[in-house]
Amino acid sequence: MCLAIPSRVIRTEGDHAVVDVDVIQRRVNIQMLSDVSAGDYIIVHAGYGLEKLDEQAAAETLSVLREALACGGENFKAQGG
Repeated sequence: MCLAIPSRVIRTEGDHAVVDVDVIQRRVNIQMLSDVSAGDYIIVHAGYGLEKLDEQAAAETLSVLREALACGGENFKAQGG
């Protein structure tokens, strides 16, 4: 199973951005988005930025994901999550 994860943009580099989720940073493609800049939150799936979202929506989604991992994280991780 793959999840689309809210990620905060650290910096943009042309068609790519460096994003951060809980101190894990990675480079993602942002060609499908317009007007992305540092501090924005975007939904990332399979290395691509899919949609911008506001900080509150990102925080709520990340909270739910953290809670799910806390409740059954061992099982989730064992399945490749």
